[in-house]
Amino acid sequence: MGRHAVEILDLDIKKLLEMLNAALCEEWLAYYQYWIGAKLMEGPMRSEIEPELLLHATQELNHAVLVVDRIIQLGGTPVLNPSDWPKFARCDYDAPVDPYVEVILQQNLKGERCAIQRYKEIADFTNGKDHTTHQMATTILNEELEHEQDIEDWLTDLGRMKEDIKKFRL
Repeated sequence: MGRHAVEILDLDIKKLLEMLNAALCEEWLAYYQYWIGAKLMEGPMRSEIEPELLLHATQELNHAVLVVDRIIQLGGTPVLNPSDWPKFARCDYDAPVDPYVEVILQQNLKGERCAIQRYKEIADFTNGKDHTTHQMATTILNEELEHEQDIEDWLTDLGRMKEDIKKFRL
């Protein structure tokens, strides 16, 4: 993005770059949380859920690519050191110390809800002012909403499975 294009944006570029760098850090943490959780996951429906979590991980990585490209286009510098990711991220990384499928899904659901909030804020901040960033944020937001729905559906299915097992035991 040329200097003039950045100058005519009607918003605080420094604040936007801070928001985008925080989102970038969160995407890297989300990528790893999905990826490692999928690899370690145990329990019912694991074979159905694992490939979907790996797909979510890939989509989080793709979000990171979009965000880093936009940071650079705006003349900013992406966070360079992975050790800084937790410092800038508002969304927590939850290590999958309990590999049970339901625990992994709850951790990922928490991350998705945080990401939804982050991209809503970026979309709101850039709405009508920076169309490129706004479009990127809403595109990512829509994928994060899909991820949230996927996870909620799996948790519902697991809950129903547990209820059915209880019924048959009685």
